[in-house]
Amino acid sequence: MTSRIKPTVEELKRSDSLYSKSLKPSPTSKQRYSKYFTPSFYVSLLSRHKKALIALFSLVILSVYTSAPFIPHYHFKEPNVVIILAANEGGGVQRWKTPQEWSVERSSISNKKDYAKRHGYTLAIKDTTLKRRYSHEWREGWEKADILKQTMRQYPNAEWFWWLDLHTFIMEPQISLEKFLFEDLEKKVYRTLDHLNPLGLPVDSSYVDIENSPIDLILAQDCGGFNLGSFLIRRSEWSEILMDVWWDPAMYEQMHMTWEHKEQDCLENLYKNQPWIRERVGFVPLRAINSFPPGACSDQKDDPRYFYDSKDRDFVVNMAGCNFGDRSCWDEYEYYRNLQKSLNKRWYKFW
Repeated sequence: MTSRIKPTVEELKRSDSLYSKSLKPSPTSKQRYSKYFTPSFYVSLLSRHKKALIALFSLVILSVYTSAPFIPHYHFKEPNVVIILAANEGGGVQRWKTPQEWSVERSSISNKKDYAKRHGYTLAIKDTTLKRRYSHEWREGWEKADILKQTMRQYPNAEWFWWLDLHTFIMEPQISLEKFLFEDLEKKVYRTLDHLNPLGLPVDSSYVDIENSPIDLILAQDCGGFNLGSFLIRRSEWSEILMDVWWDPAMYEQMHMTWEHKEQDCLENLYKNQPWIRERVGFVPLRAINSFPPGACSDQKDDPRYFYDSKDRDFVVNMAGCNFGDRSCWDEYEYYRNLQKSLNKRWYKFW
């Protein structure tokens, strides 16, 4: 009769392990996930991954609330500002674009795209090619009022719309419109023509209540009058009526057929003769949103109120009329593009 060999301790442990893996009932889903609902689990998780969580939290804060470089930025609120850039990306049918014209257009679009992305604004690029539907009215250059109406319908929740001509360049991209203009707006604009009145328009007008009226249109004046190369308009019932009136030739007795500066002359005429329009117009100095380069306003070339000054770090430069005479749009644009880079060069960049 053979003797029975007694199992060793190791064999007993092995058999118990096999039993637990094969025959032991598995825990229920409630038992399996119950540890995730205990405070001790999250305390342990925080202690084990403290540095990673702090880094993630810091990254989220920098991404949402700052403009720090090398970090993707996200804006969760719907944009309050729409930048309207007048461009012609596809070219025209009248003539071919030169390489310099393509370069200027690409640089202008890139400048506005970077600025809009940096501050959470929307950029709407609008084609200003001559439109045949305006030809019978002698208004082939009257796209501004029509495009503004279209853009307001396209972005129904935006409050402010900033029109920029193609030959403008934002020189101080780190400054938001809120900080530069919208905060304490009443203190940054003037409501009458006492400060500057190049056209000699009537300064006073009856039935105008400036003190109790908000500002819905922000303009600048140059040596020739109102400048519409860069201006801002707020969505309101007043601005919707203004867009309709601005576009209706009956309101200004068909004078659009003789006006040289088209929409600009029209708005000046409406401002002069319609008191309700004066109530909500605010003016800023030209150099606030529309600084000129040398060559513009040649009759006033020695007047510092009109021309860009790098020492004062003017916000926007407008190379209006750069395609006339001896001026070159490409040369001027390249100059101010390189100047902007040098003025805003960061300490960590060496090229």
